[in-house]
Amino acid sequence: MNNSKFNLDSNEYNDDFIMSPKVDFVFKLIFGDEKNKDVLIAFLSAVLRLPKEEFKGIELLNTELLREFKEDKKGILDIRVKTKNNEHIDIEIQILPTEYMAERTLFYWSKMYNSQVVPGDTYDKLKKCITINIVDFERIPLNKIHTTFHILEDETGYKLTDVLEVHFLELPKLAKLNSLKDIDDPILEWLEFIDAKSKEGMEMLAERNENIKAAYEILQRVSKSKEARRAYESRQAEIMDQLTREKTAREQGIREGIKEGIKEGIIKTAKQLLIMDMDPMAIVKATGLSEEEVEMLRKSLH
Repeated sequence: MNNSKFNLDSNEYNDDFIMSPKVDFVFKLIFGDEKNKDVLIAFLSAVLRLPKEEFKGIELLNTELLREFKEDKKGILDIRVKTKNNEHIDIEIQILPTEYMAERTLFYWSKMYNSQVVPGDTYDKLKKCITINIVDFERIPLNKIHTTFHILEDETGYKLTDVLEVHFLELPKLAKLNSLKDIDDPILEWLEFIDAKSKEGMEMLAERNENIKAAYEILQRVSKSKEARRAYESRQAEIMDQLTREKTAREQGIREGIKEGIKEGIIKTAKQLLIMDMDPMAIVKATGLSEEEVEMLRKSLH
């Protein structure tokens, strides 16, 4: 059964257009569909460094995809999985940079963890929860593209519990692949596929990796769907609008900071001139401050 309202098997386009797997909407079409569990299992096996057999019998918990793609309203775009051992895994791809990604991750991890029990349950019902973050910005200041976090004792590294596991996969670090400590990590080919800028790059990876080949074939199919392409374009526009708003806000903040710095410098100069007993009116002319501002500064010095 399809995980969306789209007819993804329709071939209304016959061009060479290919969607970017980096867009969360497309990522979920590939990895969050019941029909594509083998691809999801291969991806999880690479991230978590576990045999594929460990993920047999996984259950997708949020297979709905979109409500509507307008006015910044979107459906559930993360991928939630429950294993045969009742462990929960959440996979999210994030293009838009956020300073509080770690805090956001722990917040949503805690909701996933708490959702396992209801009042009256015992703690043994709480099973391991894993969060996998694929981010299109650098967040972890380490020379690794794939970082994994648990709750450890500070001095000895003793693991308090295994119920929390957080992964960060940072796409921009692919540009400095040769200098990374985890260059042999099996997830790297998957990340190169997700971050690929062209069909040629994807095809090269597909030739080397049969699981990526399966993902690429899915991507080719959904890229030809008229409905999926419209939603993809809407999502891209939404992301670009948000990036533009953030860029404008940063630039405005810089301008305001410059103005504030200039003002502070002028006030400091005016205070020094007052200490030197310069005539207040001369200070007004020299600094551009008002008479009232100079008088307030004079009073503050006494």
